Amino acid sequence: MLTVVGMGPAGVQLMTPQAVQAVAKADALVGATRHLAQFPHFSGERCPLGANIDEVLAWIAARPTQNVVVLASGDPLFYGIGTRLIAHFGRDNVQVIPGVSAVQYLCARAGVDMNEMWLTSSHGREVNFDAIARHLKVAMVTDKRCGPKHIAAELVARGKGHRWMVIGENLAQDNERIHWLPVSAVENDYEMNTVVILDER
Repeated sequence: MLTVVGMGPAGVQLMTPQAVQAVAKADALVGATRHLAQFPHFSGERCPLGANIDEVLAWIAARPTQNVVVLASGDPLFYGIGTRLIAHFGRDNVQVIPGVSAVQYLCARAGVDMNEMWLTSSHGREVNFDAIARHLKVAMVTDKRCGPKHIAAELVARGKGHRWMVIGENLAQDNERIHWLPVSAVENDYEMNTVVILDER
């Protein structure tokens, strides 16, 4: 059995009881180093997940009779590892236990409703800044290549500097910070973050 578990933006405190139970029954855990570290007492096999995705897929495939749990940030099917695992192993062979996405968490903390929100990500893909500029409410999962400062510069260049950007930095961690700034005022670099862009505050 292959199960993908959403851990939420930070760690075990946002996992659902079903997700916690899946980890407790696992024979093997796969995940980023920071995710695996959340389970120091787990006694089964561990497989670090990073850029070595092909190697990890082979590692999982070699354990067809084991309960393998893949730990994912947020919701595994929101620009997450769940999509890749389903494509590789088949929809009927992967159980997905959703978690709280970084976008859900940021919107809840900032008091921004998600109605009619356009969702996107910069992870491993080219960002369509024209599409972002067209929508009145956008949420975006960022990465080191394309963070708030880059997004803001692209929006200013498209005449959208008056919009607001909500930057959720280190979400659900002890050093969490949420910033509300006009897009034209976003000039700093931020640690691990997700952003919401609004036409009106």
